[in-house]
Amino acid sequence: MSSFENINNIAYLEPETSFSAMAVDEFCAMYKMNCFTTPMKNIKQIVDFVDDNPDTLGVLPVENTLDGTIRESFDYLMASKNPNLRIIAEIVMPVEYCLLSRTTEIYSISNLIATPRLISKCQNYIQNDLPMHHEIIEAPTMQEAANELRNYNLTYASIGNRKIAENNMLNILKENVHDDKNNKTKYILIGDMETTPTGKDRTTVAFRTNHTPGALLKILSIFLENKINLTYISSQPSKAEPNEYIFIVNFDGHVQGSNMLQAIRQIKPKTSFFRYLGSYRTGIEVKM
Repeated sequence: MSSFENINNIAYLEPETSFSAMAVDEFCAMYKMNCFTTPMKNIKQIVDFVDDNPDTLGVLPVENTLDGTIRESFDYLMASKNPNLRIIAEIVMPVEYCLLSRTTEIYSISNLIATPRLISKCQNYIQNDLPMHHEIIEAPTMQEAANELRNYNLTYASIGNRKIAENNMLNILKENVHDDKNNKTKYILIGDMETTPTGKDRTTVAFRTNHTPGALLKILSIFLENKINLTYISSQPSKAEPNEYIFIVNFDGHVQGSNMLQAIRQIKPKTSFFRYLGSYRTGIEVKM
């Protein structure tokens, strides 16, 4: 695959109003894609779908400010049948919640419908900005909280994201009602597609070292010898080999750079498993 024009479908984590769906919108705007989108139940289904359909892409969450690395995304990407399935883009998106209602008058709001999780995440706003004597009704999901607004008068609001407001024709009465203003999630776009250098690129590889003393140090020294700047390294248990660990490494630059290719050629013989996971533009933060 060489062009976004040939993409027919993008898979992402359900529901249609999730933050993953919002990430799909951002990627589509970034690469001017106009295609079908398919919500999936879990990360494995997304990777399998893209694995089996070369004219599709997938959106995966890979890191959250509060929760850290989302291991599943890397696990299933490394295990994909298609060795050319890789990361082709990334964005960092703020996790923001808003006060939503059928009315446009925020001063009339005195009651709330929300999930227990969001009630917990928005305690400061609920305690300090809503009336002291208010009713809180719990709902299992953001979407069901939005749906419930139809059954109550205009003094009720819900908490949800911008996609909930857009899909349910609700008014955003107050933005950023969540307590943690720095919560962000990194999303990657995966597919069987080559990327070209942009000058602001990152490359990701995964490998398992041989069982010899100093094996990891010898690999890391190759990056130093080739003047490659490592920006991230982590380890996680291998799903394929018990008692083994996979190292995931990010470094500055695109794989098409001569020093990158040379480093990879030198590293591969020193590993028992190696997977190139993609070179892609980095540093793109979405402003909501």
